[in-house]
Order: sequence, then structure tokens, then C-alpha cells
Amino acid sequence: MASEGDKLWGGRFVGGTDPIMETLNSSMAYDQRLSEVDIQGSMAYAKALEKSGILTKGDLEKILSGLEKISEEWSRGAFVVNKSDEDIHTANERRLKELIGDVAGKLHTGRSRNDQVVTDLRLYMRNSCSVLFAHLLQFIKTLVERAAAETDVIFPGYTHLQRAQPIRWSHFLLSHAVAFTRDSERLGEVKRRISVLPLGSGAVAGNPLGIDREFLRKELDFAAISLNSMDATSERDFVVEFLFFASLLMVHLSKMAEDLIIYSTKEFGFVTLSDAYSTGSSLMPQKKNPDSLELIRSKAGRVFGRCSGMMMILKGLPSTYNKDLQEDKEAVFDVIDTLTSVLPVATGVISTLQIHKENMEKALSPDMLATDLALYLVRKGMPFRQAHAASGKAVHLAETKGIAINQLTVEDMKSISPLFGTDVSQVWDYANSVEQYTTPGGTSKSSVMMQIEQLRELLRRQKDLF
Repeated sequence: MASEGDKLWGGRFVGGTDPIMETLNSSMAYDQRLSEVDIQGSMAYAKALEKSGILTKGDLEKILSGLEKISEEWSRGAFVVNKSDEDIHTANERRLKELIGDVAGKLHTGRSRNDQVVTDLRLYMRNSCSVLFAHLLQFIKTLVERAAAETDVIFPGYTHLQRAQPIRWSHFLLSHAVAFTRDSERLGEVKRRISVLPLGSGAVAGNPLGIDREFLRKELDFAAISLNSMDATSERDFVVEFLFFASLLMVHLSKMAEDLIIYSTKEFGFVTLSDAYSTGSSLMPQKKNPDSLELIRSKAGRVFGRCSGMMMILKGLPSTYNKDLQEDKEAVFDVIDTLTSVLPVATGVISTLQIHKENMEKALSPDMLATDLALYLVRKGMPFRQAHAASGKAVHLAETKGIAINQLTVEDMKSISPLFGTDVSQVWDYANSVEQYTTPGGTSKSSVMMQIEQLRELLRRQKDLF
């Protein structure tokens, strides 16, 4: 049995903790990555204690000096973790006492690990959001600039995985870029809600020592102070919101990955992935597998699991802090690590992707212009529903004859409607087709260029705001 004598909470206990319980209770294996923000929070709290008269200037100097040495040890990989260190807070305070003596025991005055750990997590997540935002913006920029460089490429647009209408390749790329801009906006909103200071809330009732929380807020660069101490130590809305942001981002990444996986097959042959983002088969020498995209697609399930798991933990908790909340960190760390890997790979895939314009053009077929045929009749005064039916009859007639719809004669077309004339031949032009869609959001070149400029401006604004 492990002794309770050196534990932060050991005073009222006798005997020891079961070794298996020690293992279950410890979070040291994963919360070591909070070491720097834990020290950052402790330095700010020490200054607040000195400001309130709990620490002398001499005490403060010793504590800050000791914490700086601990920070150096972590950065050099020289910090030695003891078996008795159940979490990062315990480890840092234990080491501080070894360095400066009993004055280290004053640092925790009025502070609970309840408000300490959630402060650490908010600091860590705030920093991580900035890193993820940079990755996400670079990815969106790569999509937008690739779209700008390939505006003249036309290929099939699909609904229900069936050929639907001709569109620009750029329009397809931008459809994904727009979704990712919503993700970047959500990340900014999540970061704003993360930036609320819980330190000074104590365990449940608040801080009785007149700690200046506004001082702490400024010292740690938070945007606001939590309103209620009971809520502050237990709420993990910001964790769930981050995990949901990540889940929705992975939905969008998975959809893009699925599109490109399909387009990269021999059956489509629209794109080829760079060898840098592909792997082969241990048995079949000819294989080139889109593993980068498949892994992106699979990681979505991993992130969804973290989000739903955290929701399940929270839904059964009573008010204030419960040990269940220890599970929040592993979920957050895992998702941050996943996104930090996935986003640069996605950027690499898009920037190195080879497109096959000739295959895209070959995949276009006259039946995809059936809507254009209906619009031809609409422009001659026929109500759309009648025009839709007439175009459908033309499609059926061509199928009956075993020919492409554009091979029907004018007489064939007039048998369906007298409004058809020799000018119907102008319908069978894919470039003319896409150029019809000039309204904002459409696939004409002018509309696509407008989308590109709007996205460039949005990226500039988001970069300045974050």
C-alpha cells in the first residue's frame, strides 16, 4: 500500500491507497503536457497571494525562482517524475518544496486543484486553438488558390453519386473551402469562450483571502472572469464545444476525402495523389492506395467518439467538481493531436494533387445538359414543368433509339414540341452551360472568381482577428 503522508490531501487519511487505485487515480501519464501552463498559472497565483498579503516579497521571489527552475527542467527533459506524483500539480508542487523548502506550501493557499486544473486546461486549449487555426487557414488558402489556378477545368457535378450537371473543378474545390471557413469561424468562437478565468474560485465556495481576480485575469491574459465559483470549477462546456467543432471539421474533411478517393479510382481517373501521400500493397505490386485520405476519413470516427464520450460523462454528474472530469484532458489531447496531424496532411494532398483534365472532359455527357434543354424551352415561353417533361421525353427518345440526346434530329425534337428549332444545337456546349450560372454562388467563371475573392477577404479578416 502507498503511504498518504506526502499527498496534498493526505492529512485526514490513515493507512495507504491500494496500488491499483493509485494507477486508476493517476493522470500523470498524460497531463504532463500541462506542465508549462501549470507553472504559468502558479506564478500568476503567487503574485496574487503577495498582492493580498499572504506571501512576503521574499516568499514570492523564492517561489518564482523555484518555478522557473522547474520550467527549465521540463523544457530540458530533466524533470524526474516520482511514483507518488498523481498529477502534474502534485509533481510541480513536490518539486518546488524540494527546491525551496516549506515556503512552497504557501503557494496553494486558497487554491484548489479544482480551479487549478481547469485554469491549466483553458490555458493549454487557448494556445492549441491558435496553432490549429493557423493549420486550418493554410489548408483553406491552399484550396482557394488551387481553385483560382484551375478555373477553366470543367467536369461532372454529381448528386446521389450520379452525373448531374457540368460544373467547374474550381467550384467543387470552393464548395469544400466554404465549409472549412465555417469551421474556422467556429474555432474562433470556441477560443473566445475558452478565454474565461476560473482561477480564484477555490474548490466550490470561492476564495476567502481577497485574491484580486482581475489581476489574475490580466496576468494570464484571459478575456473575462467566471461569474460563479460552483459553475467555474465544474463546467466543461468549452471542452464539449471544442470537441464538437473538431467533429464537424472532421465531417467536412471526411466528405472531401471520400470525394477524392472516388475521383482517384481508375473508374473515374479524375485525379492522382502524390506518392508522398499514398502507399502500396504488400502483395499487389501495381497498387497505389490513397491511405492519406482513408486515414483522414477514419479519424473522423475517433473524434466523434471523444465528443460523444465526453457528453456521456457530463450528463450524469451532480453540481461542482467530480473526479469524472479527469477524463476531459485525454479527450482534448487526443483530438488536438489528431487535428494537428490531419490538417497538414490534407493541405499536402491538395497542394500536390494531379488532375486529369482530359478524363474530366471525357466524363461529360450530353444527357447532363437535359436541364439546359428544358431551360431552352423556358426561354421560349414554356412553363418549366412542361419544359421539364418535354426534356424528359427527349431523354427517353434518345435512349429508345440507342443514341446520345444531342444526336436527335430537329424533326425528332419537333415531335416533342414545336418550340424546338435549329438553334437547339447551341444547348450542347458544356462551356456555355456552366456560363449560365452567373448568380452569386454559381459555377460560371465570373461567379467562381467572386467566390475566390470573397474567401480571400474572409481569410484576411480571420487572420487579423485571431
